[in-house]
Parts: sequence; C-alpha cells; structure tokens
Amino acid sequence: MNEEVIERFYESPEVCTYPDENHQNYHIEVQLPGVPKEKIRLKMHEDSFFISGETEDTVYIGSYATCCPIDPSKAKAVYKSGLLKVDVPFKEPEFQNVEIKIE
Repeated sequence: MNEEVIERFYESPEVCTYPDENHQNYHIEVQLPGVPKEKIRLKMHEDSFFISGETEDTVYIGSYATCCPIDPSKAKAVYKSGLLKVDVPFKEPEFQNVEIKIE
C-alpha cells in the first residue's frame, strides 16, 4: 500500500466588509481563488460569520465579527471567479424599556 500524503496549507481568506451607502445592508467580499462553489461553507450569526473553502492543496478558513447585528436569514450570496459576495441587511434595533421601581 503506497498512499500519497498531500500537504495542505491553511490560511485566512482575504475579506473586505462595509455597509452600503444607505447603511441598510452589510456587504461582505471574500476571496477564495480556485475554490469550487461546492466546497464553500458560509455560516452566519447575527454578530459574526464563518467561512471555509478548499482547493486540492489549500484550506481557506476564518471567523469574523460584524460591526453591527445583522439578519442572517435574509442574506444573499453570489460566487463567481473566486470572489464570494454576500449582502445581508442590518438587524432592526430592538428597543426595550424596563419600568424601574423608584423607592
């Protein structure tokens, strides 16, 4: 049995994030050169996101905090030519008030 061991490199992908002009959506761009769409995993939470993707010799992996709470259930992602573009709306602020008993 002669098994070939493939050495894989792990690195963080290049990521650029910014709000749109009206500050309604958070825009995320992730560079994943050579990664097939089927090998990309994107998980989002209201305050962060996790991305991973792999080629034959490289694993791109990273976890990033967002600047403000986002609504991951409304995220839209498009992948083309090694660039993943994600737009996700900011979460509407939840204002809660609490009645304070004054003594």
